[in-house]
Formats: sequence, structure tokens, C-alpha cells
Amino acid sequence: MKKRKAAAPENASLAPEIRPGQSIELLKELHILTRDGKLNQDSRRKLKQVYHLLQFIEKLLDELPPSPQGITLADHGAGKSYLGFIIYDLCFKALAAGHIYGIETRAELVQKSRELAGRLGFERMRFLNLSVAQAAQSHELPERFDVVTALHACDTATDDAIAFGLQKRARFMVLVPCCQAEVARTLNAGKALSLNRTPLAELWRHPLHTREMGSQITNVLRCLYLEASGYQVTVTELVGWEHSMKNELIIARYTGQKKRSAAERLQAIVEQFGIQELMQARFPLAP
Repeated sequence: MKKRKAAAPENASLAPEIRPGQSIELLKELHILTRDGKLNQDSRRKLKQVYHLLQFIEKLLDELPPSPQGITLADHGAGKSYLGFIIYDLCFKALAAGHIYGIETRAELVQKSRELAGRLGFERMRFLNLSVAQAAQSHELPERFDVVTALHACDTATDDAIAFGLQKRARFMVLVPCCQAEVARTLNAGKALSLNRTPLAELWRHPLHTREMGSQITNVLRCLYLEASGYQVTVTELVGWEHSMKNELIIARYTGQKKRSAAERLQAIVEQFGIQELMQARFPLAP
């Protein structure tokens, strides 16, 4: 990806966190900046998270070979599209080609994002009012994506984004999961049986531990599933824990080398914790 030349800030008195050349109008429209160009503490924390994630994404974009159609990026569970807009502003706007697709189920947020993109002249941004399952079948989207992102997609929405990325043969997936509850519910439902079967069930006997254990297991299974599907996986923290408790960052890079050991460990963990019912729905491994 050709790097954009840094431009002078639109207003030298702006907060020092703002990157050179960034659209001040965009940051005000997203309510990250106040009308007089100030950052409050909540906005500063939000911007820090997006910038830090952007640093990882920029490196991945630089790895992609040039193509006439440019880079394609899908942002799942886009919400107000903070991430998509800032990626476009700082990485895509200066390029001759490439599109960002924001996928969101709330129609009012999709409409607002469309209107904002129109006002800013972000012509290669598209916003679709679709579920992930609908998006996977939609003719409005390309057959293949270079990058799939999901920032703080709640509960099973991260799994849906992974399924979409696999179907679209994404070169990279960048995921920051949030509020994983499905595995915790399954652990809770079989808690009495598990306590009789193994002392390890003490790890999730108390409700707080059930929630945290469920979250941990979910992300471990996701990583194994990606490795079994041909991706190299890196797990790190997004920002310091003082900024966000939902802080795990999963980066998956497609290599085509499906790890049989990962598939076997995935199956073993699912059986060990008694959550086989989730296997086919969330982690359907190819035979």
C-alpha cells in the first residue's frame, strides 16, 4: 500500500493525539472532538484504542500486493463506523482504488454513516444494513476480501465475522472480541454434572468465574479454529487494561496451512468442557 504523505494539521491548536492530515470535520462528526476541537477523557480513550488498532492494520495493508481494484476491507458490527471512517481517512482516501464496507444490523446507524460519508466525499465507503449471514450471501459485496475487522463485536458476532472471513477467503482478520456469553451459558447449564465429574469445574463454579472462564475458552477455541482453517494467529492486547477491559486482539494471517493438531485440540477442549453442542454451530471443521 502506498503511504500517504503527511499534511499539516488543519488547526495547530488541536489535541496532540490527532494525526497530521486527519480530517477534523470527521472527528467532530463522530463526536470524538468537540466543536472547538477539544478531546474529553472518554473520547481520548476511544481514539487511543482506534489508533492502536490502526497501527496493526496499516502494517497488514502494506503487505498486500498492488491490484487494479485496490484493497477491500469489511468492518463487521460497524456500529457508528468509527474504525471504518478513520481507516478510510488515514489509509484509503489518498489511494486511487480500494473500498471499505461497513456491515451493521441497525438501519439508523447505517443511514447516518451513509450520510456522513456523502458529506465528507468518502466515495469508496459503502454501508450495508445486513446481518453477517446475509452479508455472506449478498451480491453487493465482493467475492473475496483482503481484510475483515470486528471491533468489540458482542458475543457471537465475532464468530459470525470469522465465518464471513473464511467464506470470503480473507487474507487477514483483525478481531477484538467483546462480551462472550454463549460458552459461559453452556458451562453454567452443565455445572452440576461437571462438578461431579472433575475438580477442574471449580474454575467456573462461581458466576463471575463462569463468565471469565467462558470468555477465555471462547477466544482459545476461536484461535484454534482459525489455525485449523489455514491461518497463522497472533494474540496480544489492544491497549493497556486501564483503557478497556475488552482488550484481547486476535490477528489472523492466511497461510493455507491447515493445522491438524489445532483441529484435534479444538475437539478435545470442546469435549473436556462438555460444550459439544456449540461445535457445529460455531466451529464447523471441514472433514
